[in-house]
Amino acid sequence: MLTIDNITQQFGDKILYENISAQINRGEHVGLIGRNGAGKSTLIKIITGEILPDDGQILFPKNLKLGYLDQYVNVDDQVTIQRFLETAFQEAFDKEARIGELYAEYAENFDDRLLEQAGRLQNELDQGNFYQMSTIIDELATGLGIDVLGMDSLMKNLSGGQRSKIILAKMLLEKPDMLILDEPTNHLDDNHVVWLTQFLKDFDGTFLVVSHDRDFLNEITTHILDIEFGKLTKYTGNLTRALKQKELSQETYLRQYEAQQEHIKKTEAYIRKYKAGSRSTMAKSREKQLAKIERLTPPSDSPKPHLDFPYGAIVTTLALETDQLVIGYEKPLLAPVNITIRYGEKIAIRGFNGIGKSTLIKTLIGEIPALSGSYHFPEKTQISYFSQELAWENPLQTPLQYLSDKYPKATVKELRRHLSRAGLHSQLAQESLKLLSGGEQTKVKLAEMTMIKSNFLILDEPTNHIDQESKENLQDTLTKYPGTVIVVSHENGFYEDFVDRVIELGN
Repeated sequence: MLTIDNITQQFGDKILYENISAQINRGEHVGLIGRNGAGKSTLIKIITGEILPDDGQILFPKNLKLGYLDQYVNVDDQVTIQRFLETAFQEAFDKEARIGELYAEYAENFDDRLLEQAGRLQNELDQGNFYQMSTIIDELATGLGIDVLGMDSLMKNLSGGQRSKIILAKMLLEKPDMLILDEPTNHLDDNHVVWLTQFLKDFDGTFLVVSHDRDFLNEITTHILDIEFGKLTKYTGNLTRALKQKELSQETYLRQYEAQQEHIKKTEAYIRKYKAGSRSTMAKSREKQLAKIERLTPPSDSPKPHLDFPYGAIVTTLALETDQLVIGYEKPLLAPVNITIRYGEKIAIRGFNGIGKSTLIKTLIGEIPALSGSYHFPEKTQISYFSQELAWENPLQTPLQYLSDKYPKATVKELRRHLSRAGLHSQLAQESLKLLSGGEQTKVKLAEMTMIKSNFLILDEPTNHIDQESKENLQDTLTKYPGTVIVVSHENGFYEDFVDRVIELGN
């Protein structure tokens, strides 16, 4: 279904991959994994033709119907959700319109061939699912939680997450031969992740999915493609099985790399010693041999994340109280909210997409006003907030410039240390923010949080883009944090071990 043939891609001085190849066969459910910045999203863009590789090619079978989840695709903002989803059946609508034209033509010239043609098209419609369209759309809308938005709502009134969900639904309705999904769970809540998981498990076509949600990948995959050391490796089995195979092959690779480095070092020392002496012929021969060696790519130099959110002590029993707090924009999203959080508690907030989780948080931090009611933090509360939006006032700035503007008294050395402890290596600290991957941009935001003292952390979907290593470090850091924590996340597996309780938002 897909052949990746000797792809090479480089950005500036950074070689993402060199001569990588892989094959995806019919019916395989493939997960694409790798560290932040390894080039997963770039590879997806190469596969979908959005960017051209420096070398190599992507091959598909003829007439393959490819479905790509692109949340930035242009859509008609003036159509309703219902009409947008119906466009997935546009081919059938065109056939229905053509049947009408054929009957109109027949009424004028009585050519029986027109009736035959209309009959063939009608037969195709009868055998397809065109006449079950409304039922199929309703079932999918319910499964993905789209129906609660109102099927008559205009596309222009939707948030980025809601829009992404509807584009996913349309793609699934089109029933392509192969799906390409880049982080499909990012804007889904727990229940709808469960629904999508089951849908993809039952999907009898082929798909390639990028995700940092380990539980999700484990459930849906039959094979794993892994980008590591600039190479692409395919493993058979789900994520757990693939990671076990990877661990074994990584140990072997590191041994081979170290042995090769030792051999190169000794050979270079021999050449230096004897190149001008009596053994110069032998030295030159070894120099030629050394030039022919296919050198193994060095292991990743990405620093391991070691987050630390500085703590500013506070003496209090309660961390937050709300009294009949009504949140929303023009009209309330929820019934009045009454929450009491004790100091030092770690809370997860969950609820279906669009219910108001982010709106509640933005109200509590004062970004948007409450419609009515009140909320209270004790004196000397210091809040550190992580927003899920990767929006930058100046996307051309580098991470170093961005942090320097925020903390002008900090030295470059201090800023580099904070970025490194968030898992961003020195070369990326000098790249434009807009050129960084979603995971790398997230690490810049986490680095910013390590530069301020706080006693109350509020994190809105912090795991959307980060790799497993960073996710585990963030888990560990939040577990040890002595202050109060509120986390919104669609990944139960991320928060269930460290939170004291879960607050469920409902109608």
